[in-house]
Amino acid sequence: MKGVILVGGLGTRLMPMTRITNKHLLPVGRFPMVYYPLYNLVEAGVRDIMIVTGGNSPGDFLELLHDGSEFGLDHLTFTYQRGAGGIADALRLARAFVGDDRVLVMLGDNVLGGSIRPFVESYRAQESGAKILLRAVHDPERFGVAEVDGDGQVLSIVEKPEQPASDLAVVGVYMFDQSVWDIVSALKPSARGQLEITDVNNAYLERGQLTSDVLDFDWSDAGTPESLNRAAQVTLDSEFWRSAELPTGQSDG
Repeated sequence: MKGVILVGGLGTRLMPMTRITNKHLLPVGRFPMVYYPLYNLVEAGVRDIMIVTGGNSPGDFLELLHDGSEFGLDHLTFTYQRGAGGIADALRLARAFVGDDRVLVMLGDNVLGGSIRPFVESYRAQESGAKILLRAVHDPERFGVAEVDGDGQVLSIVEKPEQPASDLAVVGVYMFDQSVWDIVSALKPSARGQLEITDVNNAYLERGQLTSDVLDFDWSDAGTPESLNRAAQVTLDSEFWRSAELPTGQSDG
């Protein structure tokens, strides 16, 4: 399985901090934001990762992460998304990199308070299709929201609904098989002119090929000043992050 981390966007909600740098390079607790999804993927057994940059400061990711060997990666690849085409558009850029493998996609501003390894292993055992992760939140209207039945089957996913059908937000971690490329190529831009990842997930749902798991640990995005602070608190409260061996860069002098 290949991994893709999306770190594009202009981070306008975090201005003026993002005037001079990409938001995924901002500190969350002790480390740059991008360290967290990168470590999550590596800890889950993914060793071949592409980072899709965009906006400003794309070269700083290369300077920060080098070849990824500090994280134990076999390969670390970079590409650049021009404009604001949406998450699904950014994923499209990774098609050649992913090749015939499945792909684990993670948004670079997602900070999870635990390991995603059990969910990734569950997906590896899944014959086909896609898997999404969910988390109960107090402000679901900010996210894609999943409605599930009593057996945990996803019934619907609606992006940023005014009246959410549940409190289950779709976490920015997605697992897809090869069908994703046909789905992405058939997408039409949304009202905001972007290719939406919710439309990708709903395409799998319509095919009866979407599974989900609900996180039993905390999670936060880091796209606003308030959620950036909350993401830092997630790392401080989490035993997973307190015991994680993240590279400090001290060997560079």
